[in-house]
Amino acid sequence: MNKEITSREQDYSQWYNDLIIKGGMADYSAVRGCMVIKPYGFALWENMQQVLDRMFKETGHQNAYFPLFVPKSLFEAEEKNAEGFAKECAVVTHYRLKTNPEQKGKLMVDPEAKLEEELVVRPTSEAIIWNTYKGWIQSYRDLPILVNQWANVVRWEMRTRLFLRTAEFLWQEGHTAHATKEEAVEEAQKMLHVYADFVENYMAVPVVRGIKSPNERFAGAEDTYCIEALMQDGKALQAGTSHFLGQNFAKAFDVKFSDKNNKLDYVWATSWGVSTRLIGALVMAHGDDDGLVMPPKLAPIQVIIVPIYKGEDRKTKLTKKY
Repeated sequence: MNKEITSREQDYSQWYNDLIIKGGMADYSAVRGCMVIKPYGFALWENMQQVLDRMFKETGHQNAYFPLFVPKSLFEAEEKNAEGFAKECAVVTHYRLKTNPEQKGKLMVDPEAKLEEELVVRPTSEAIIWNTYKGWIQSYRDLPILVNQWANVVRWEMRTRLFLRTAEFLWQEGHTAHATKEEAVEEAQKMLHVYADFVENYMAVPVVRGIKSPNERFAGAEDTYCIEALMQDGKALQAGTSHFLGQNFAKAFDVKFSDKNNKLDYVWATSWGVSTRLIGALVMAHGDDDGLVMPPKLAPIQVIIVPIYKGEDRKTKLTKKY
């Protein structure tokens, strides 16, 4: 047992923090609730990104990028989504600072630089993306749209834990548009299986696939599919979600298309995402009282042991022992 690491039996939460900090994966920052991802931790995230990005592209998705800021009027267009995230939103109200005349060397918000409309720092991107899709979609020929973006989001958390729950975190979010309900449901379920495949076969963590209860589903979704992983403390951790959004966002942003019979209908939608929380899941699933344990397919540092022996008797001893 590593004496610098608190044992799981003594204090599971402290054990987890010890592995993250002493393992050189992340550090606390000067910004409340935010973390610094150190090079070793970020190398692990890059390895995860590379595998997931390939899996997304193999299923027909393309990467794009949308703004970090969402005008409040767009954010509140889908009422359930807005209500669900309202308490977690960081909001930009001014666009300029100025020197504080009463405190030398200090700055203050310029009261004359108030924005005409507040900007929400994205907690999720459905609003800004579906406002954009309105200009991209006119006909069934424009569908499906299969887009993913790698980004950061901000959700103002009161209780934070490194990688598991922070005010800012990194993730990917897929946003797709379809001509039929059946296509959208198939997409949402397909991406859940992509996530399960990744977590089980690359992270070496078994998961349970299921559907969230109405009280737990994503705000603005008709159904939320999820994968849950069991941690060493006996608790389940949500490892990924995929949402069937129905026509809720299409109706909120008036996104219609002309079908093959020249009839107008609202577009069907999905969204899906995994985040740097997966790093926390990996640490809790494989770590032990001696430190971090990394699955070979994702480990930033790869080690190959080459046995050197002289004579068959030593080879036999080595083979028996290892």
